[in-house]
Amino acid sequence: MQSLDFPSRLFRTGSNDFELYEEDDEFVLSVEMPGFDPREIDVSWDDGVLNIAGEQEDERRGERRTYHRRFRFPKTVNDDEIEAQYTNGILEVRLPVETGSEVTGKEIEIQA
Repeated sequence: MQSLDFPSRLFRTGSNDFELYEEDDEFVLSVEMPGFDPREIDVSWDDGVLNIAGEQEDERRGERRTYHRRFRFPKTVNDDEIEAQYTNGILEVRLPVETGSEVTGKEIEIQA
């Protein structure tokens, strides 16, 4: 049995494991999750935040892999039309933006 003093392997995060862009009035998010079965991945939407979580047990090696990431979106998304598809280790989530949705905010001055 392996020691549990390796949290970086259990909760591995990387800045290059996803791609997010907006095209044709929808956000498209692609997340690299190789080796996961679609039944091991949970995708949920709650008040402007997309939550992606995956957990996989490898009984042969005695290891557990987990993935968890949250994405907040700056525009109103039509949550009834969100679609997710998992193909060849890539989870793709499409989030349609509601028509007339505007980003509000202000410019923040950077102090030097």
